[in-house]
Order: sequence, then structure tokens, then C-alpha cells
Amino acid sequence: MYGDIGHGIFLFCCGLYLLCNEKKNEESRLGEMAAGMHAGRYMITMMGFFAIYAGFIYNDVFSLGLNLFGTRWQFEGQDDGEVEELAVAYSPYSYGDPDSVYPFGLDPIWHVTTNELLFFNSFKMKLSVILGIIQMFVGTLLKGANAIYFNAKLDLFFEVIPMICFASSLFIYMVVLIFMKWSINWNTRMLSATCVEYNGDGWGSSDYDGDWVACNDGGYGCTPWGYACADGDDVATTCPLDYGGTGDGCQPPNLITTLINIALQPGNVDEPLYSGQATVQNVLLAIAGISVPILLLVKPYFLSRQMEAEHYDDDDDEEDGGHGFGEILIHQAIETIEFVLGMISNTASYLRLWALSLAHSELATVFWEKAMLSTLNVNWFATYLGFGVFAGTTFGVLLMMDVLECFLHALRLHWVEFQNKFFKADGTRFAPYSFKQIIVDAGTA
Repeated sequence: MYGDIGHGIFLFCCGLYLLCNEKKNEESRLGEMAAGMHAGRYMITMMGFFAIYAGFIYNDVFSLGLNLFGTRWQFEGQDDGEVEELAVAYSPYSYGDPDSVYPFGLDPIWHVTTNELLFFNSFKMKLSVILGIIQMFVGTLLKGANAIYFNAKLDLFFEVIPMICFASSLFIYMVVLIFMKWSINWNTRMLSATCVEYNGDGWGSSDYDGDWVACNDGGYGCTPWGYACADGDDVATTCPLDYGGTGDGCQPPNLITTLINIALQPGNVDEPLYSGQATVQNVLLAIAGISVPILLLVKPYFLSRQMEAEHYDDDDDEEDGGHGFGEILIHQAIETIEFVLGMISNTASYLRLWALSLAHSELATVFWEKAMLSTLNVNWFATYLGFGVFAGTTFGVLLMMDVLECFLHALRLHWVEFQNKFFKADGTRFAPYSFKQIIVDAGTA
């Protein structure tokens, strides 16, 4: 679901109205569209609720920031209304100070920055990947729960456990790297590898979390930890961490490149986050590599042995000869390929959450700027017409079409990316959860 407090409130109120008139609508003859909205009343209500929740996370109300708790950043001259264009905001608090963190959601100052789109793109993309991997991993765990419930030991030990190992070694590890990158004080790390003029303007900056060590400046400056810089020094030389690679731990990595290089360049980490990262990634890659042949071969082998043990006469052997190891292996190969490649493609598929949220926020911004802001300074009649255009486009596009689009994409993510990890559709017919059916069954019992 997109994140917008204003649009979410409208949707939530619509859902509450449908819930309050539930009995009345059930007794009435509704049209096709009204009947569809009545059937989806709980879904509409929850979509509105989570749109409000995500709106607080993104701090977005009709594409505008909501300064509920006061921004933690300041501009020079903002108290006098004399902020220069392209001025750089600064935080009056030191890194790690609880007061430097906006209490809930994103700081509203991001809505007035030139790099707003770049920041929100990065944040929403990572958040989509995190939510997607967690949901798919839960689906794999549900497959394990099914195996335990049906006492399918082969499925548990030679399907579910290899799947968990494969998913954890590559995809859960990616989530860990994202949170690690978010939690590291990159101001300190990057400054520790920067040559600063000794006793100059930048010397002693509070951005460095540590003691500034004096050194013999040979004309090229000194690093905060006391290294005397020389001509031609690179980051790997001036960085005190010694994690390896060209960044040596003092440069924020490109996580996509890091993850691709796990498979394409094992043991090579150009911009590591922590010490020994190359060794850890080689071990994880080995676990993922071992999981695939186990997933592919072991279960068909044991199934074929069981089938051979169950055949007592030659006639049965001849009749079921086509259902031996080869055919079972082909079926298992399809399952293995579907899971391994599916984990990659399904993870990319969850980026639709990012795309939907981005499209919604950008459309809301365009409608606000072109329909409202452009008419506010003209006259009252132009503002009146502008508001009509703004309200109409908001209702028709963002509260009708976009909600339907979000519903369809969410339905696809649940049915394909999530349920294909455990739901086989080869037994009991799927029955959606229904309060009404529970009441009816309870009354007839």
C-alpha cells in the first residue's frame, strides 16, 4: 500500500462507513460496483489504516511533510527567513544523541531538500526488499510447518532445511547488510580516512567520534587518528580499519555490487562493512552451493528407494518402472529451479512496492503543484477552480485507480511470491477466511 496520511484517512473513513452499514447493505439490492465495495469492506478499511501508518513512516500528507515533532535539522538564517538557495542543512546534535533522531518516521526536512527523490528512492527500495525477503522466508517456514504437521520427514530435512539455508545465506544476509549500513556512523568512518590540515578549520570537528591525534604535517595534512598524509595516498592507506579492498571499511559500499560479487567474484569485497567480510561471504556462498544439489538429488534418491522397497512382484515393477529415479528427479529439478530462480525474481518483484509508492507520491506532488500552488497567487476564483481540479484528480486517480492498482499488486505478491513457497493446491480446496461462514457453521453445529 502507498503511504499518505491524507489519502489514507479518506480510504479508512470509507471502509468504516461500509462497516457501519454492513447489515443494511446485506439486506439491500446493490449494484455491481456497490456490491464489490461491500464485499471488500474489511480490505478497504485495512488498506486505509496501513496507508495512514505508512504515511507516518514516510511523513507524507498530500505530498507535503508533516512537522509533528520538530525537525532535527537547521539551515543558517532560517530563524530570520534568510535561507539561501542550495544551503546545506546541519544537525545541532552530535551523532548518537537521542535528540538527533526524529521520534517516528522520516524527518520532514527531507521534503524540502534537493536530494529528496534520491533519498526516498533508496529508502523505499531497501524497505521493499526487506519486507519481501521476510515474507518469502516466512512462507518457507510455513512449508516446514506443513512438513512437520504431515510427518513428511523427507520434505523437512531435504527440502525445507536446504531452502532455509539457501535463503539465509544470500537473501537474509542481504537484509543484515542493509541494517548494518544504516547503523554505521559513516561521517566518522569517512572522516577518519580524510587528510585534514593540522590545526586548520576542519581540525577537531565533532563529526569524528574519537580523539584527534596530533601528527607531523608534511604539507599534505593529517588524518584524525594521527597518520601523516603523503602525496599519492589512497583511502586504503589512510583508513585505520584495515578491512581490505579499496575502501578498507571507510567508504559506504554499493550493496547491489557487493551482493553480485558474492557469486561472480568470491572472496573479493571492494568496499567491506566489517572485518573478515570476504571469508564470511565465501562460507555463505559454499552453504548456498551445497544446498542446491541436496535439494535436487537427495529426496529423489530416497523416494526411489522407498518405491523399490514397496514393489514385491515383477508385474508391479514393470508397471511402475516409469516412475523411478529419473522421473522423480525431473520433478524435483523443476521444484529446485523454481525455488532458486524464484528467490531472485520474486525479490525483484517486491520492488513493485517501491514503484507504487514512488508513483503515488510523485503524482500527488504534481497535482498539488500544478493545480493548487500555481493558482494560489492568481486570485480567489483561480484558486477555486484549481481546488476543484486538485480534488477531482486526487479522488479519481489517487483514491480510485491507484487503490485498485495497489490491491491488484498486493494480491499478486501474496498469491505468487508468498504462497508458492508452501501452497500446493493438490488437496483440500482453498477457502478464504470468512467471519460469516464461521457464524453460520457455529449456528448449525
